[in-house]
Amino acid sequence: MKTAGIDGCKAGWILVTFDKKPEYRILEDHNDFKDALFEFDRVFIDMPIGLEDENYTRECDQKLRDRLGADYASSVFSPPIRPALHSPSYVEANMQSFEYTEKKLTVQAWNITPKIRLLDQILGEHEELRSSVLESHPELIFMNLNGGMIYQKKNTKKGLRHRLSLVSKHEEIADDFFRDIKEEYRRNQVEEDDIVDSMALALAAKQSIDKGIKTIPDNPPVDSEGLKMAIHFV
Repeated sequence: MKTAGIDGCKAGWILVTFDKKPEYRILEDHNDFKDALFEFDRVFIDMPIGLEDENYTRECDQKLRDRLGADYASSVFSPPIRPALHSPSYVEANMQSFEYTEKKLTVQAWNITPKIRLLDQILGEHEELRSSVLESHPELIFMNLNGGMIYQKKNTKKGLRHRLSLVSKHEEIADDFFRDIKEEYRRNQVEEDDIVDSMALALAAKQSIDKGIKTIPDNPPVDSEGLKMAIHFV
C-alpha cells in the first residue's frame, strides 16, 4: 500500500512519502495535486475535509483543541462553513459566516480557503477518494510520538528541532529531507514547519497500515455533501 503525507505551503502543497522509495515533492499545479491523491492508497492531509452548514465549529475541531490543551488549541482553527466556501472575497465570506453563526471567519481560515475549496471539489467529483484521503493534524501526531506531550511550540527553533527528531527516530531520511528541501526551495515557497508537518503526516500514514486508524470523534458525522468530518491518527 502506497502512503503519503501532504501539507499546504505557499507554493501549493508539499508531499512526502516514506515508502520503499522515500521522496518529497512540491505540488504547485492543481492537476499535479489531484494526480497525487489518486497515486497513493492512503494520504494523511492537514486540510479540513467536510464542512458545517451553520455551526461555526466542527465537533472534531473542538475535541482536538481539548485534546491538545489550551497552549496549543490555537493550532486548530475553524474552517469556513459551506455557504461561505465559494465567496469571492473575505468580506463576503465574513458576512456569510456571521449570518449563519454570528461569528466571523478568521483571516487564517480565509487564507487557506482556496485549498479547502480545491480539495472539497476533488472529493465531491471523485467519491472513490473519500476512503483514502484522510484529514489529520500534525500537532496531534507529534503529541502521540512524544508520549502524549508536546515539547514547545513549533515556531521556536527548539520546538521545530524536537518535532524533526521525533520523526527521524522512525525515518532517518527525515533529516536529509529537511535539509534538502530547505536548500532547494525558498522560505516564501515552503517554510520549515511545512516540511516537518508533512513528514509527520507521512509517518502517521505509513504507520497506520500496521497500527490501524483512530478518529476524533469516535463516530464521526458527515456533512451535507457526505464528507466525513474527522481527524485521523494512529
